[in-house]
Amino acid sequence: MTDTRTTDQRALDQRAAEHQALRLSKEHPAATQNGYFMLFMLLLAIVGGFVALGMMANDDTAGLGVLLAIVSGLAFVLIAKGFYLLQPNQAAAILLFGAYKGTDRTTGLRWVLPWYSKTRISTRARNVTSERLKVNDLRGNPIEIATNVVWRVTDTAQALFDIDDYTKFVFVQIESAVRTIGARYPYDDIEHQETTLRGHADEVNEELRAELQDRVRIAGISVDECRLTHLAYAPEIAQSMLRRQQAEAVIAARQKIVIGAVSMVESALQLLSEKGVVELDDERKASMVSNLMVVLCSERDTQPIVNTGTLYQ
Repeated sequence: MTDTRTTDQRALDQRAAEHQALRLSKEHPAATQNGYFMLFMLLLAIVGGFVALGMMANDDTAGLGVLLAIVSGLAFVLIAKGFYLLQPNQAAAILLFGAYKGTDRTTGLRWVLPWYSKTRISTRARNVTSERLKVNDLRGNPIEIATNVVWRVTDTAQALFDIDDYTKFVFVQIESAVRTIGARYPYDDIEHQETTLRGHADEVNEELRAELQDRVRIAGISVDECRLTHLAYAPEIAQSMLRRQQAEAVIAARQKIVIGAVSMVESALQLLSEKGVVELDDERKASMVSNLMVVLCSERDTQPIVNTGTLYQ
């Protein structure tokens, strides 16, 4: 027993280590500066350059002017190359020689040391409609299904560094999730006893969103909404399934008609017996029940026959 638990624990630890290795990247704030303050420093560097030119014109301060000009020029170049602009719902991943140093999400004019590289990424909501996919439902019937997905990037580090192309990754996972959910439920159920793709849209949409969210979590993606936009039988079986649906609908309607007719016949016999309108033996009751059932269940208008003789002729 101890060996088995030890083996299971090692397996769990290994899986946890593998899972952790897959998510090395995690977003954290970057150390950046307000761009407007650095813009003021840039203006000071420009002013220092003009002052240096004036000093170099004077023989007594020429050497100091050259030094000030060099310092001002270097400061101008370093400051000017560090500016970048962020719009609302936009982020910039800051890297130093390939090493991730954080993400800046502050909008406006920003500044970072020029040897840091900036990779901009949009965190706005994106809307994508998948292509119509042919999937076999739970009963093996081929159906066409498509969905609309609203998603956004929530962890820029994972989206940029854990996935080669997070946009293509989302598209592939959408197709995979749609196929999984489409095969998990039947297209329709005439008896309304189980969850179906057509009859329980809200439940299916929520499960599709949860399925897709679980698949794209490794990419730092958040799925806001999933909605089926197209759901139909495949063309090769559409006519057959339509006839089957029509037959099932006719059967269901017939069952209700029969139940209603039996209730009406029972009520008629009971009223005739209670009010003493006519006394019927078992044979006559059977004949009356048969006639009433024909009248009530027939699809066509019945033609009445008037009996001018006795009850038994």
